[in-house]
Amino acid sequence: MSAEYKAKVFKSGNSLALRLPKALGLKEGAEMTLREEQGKYSFEPAHSERKIDVSKFAGKAPWLEPLPRENFEDSPRDWHLLGRDASGA
Repeated sequence: MSAEYKAKVFKSGNSLALRLPKALGLKEGAEMTLREEQGKYSFEPAHSERKIDVSKFAGKAPWLEPLPRENFEDSPRDWHLLGRDASGA
C-alpha cells in the first residue's frame, strides 16, 4: 500500500526546491535520482557507492616498482629540528 503526500515547490536561490514530508524517512543530505517521464516525476535514492575499480590499473605503469618496506621504528629522525631531544620529550 502506498501513501500519498502533498509537497510545495519553493524558490531556493536561483533554483526551485521541493519540500518533502519528514514522514518519508529521508535523511538530510541524501542524494536522490529524479526522473521525468511524460510530465510525471519520480525519485529514488541515488546509488551512493562510489567505489573505484583499480583491478585494471595493474600493468599501466610497468616502470614503477613497489617500494621496499621500511622499519619505521628504527628510522633516524632529526629531533633537534623539532625542538625535541632524541627521546622525543
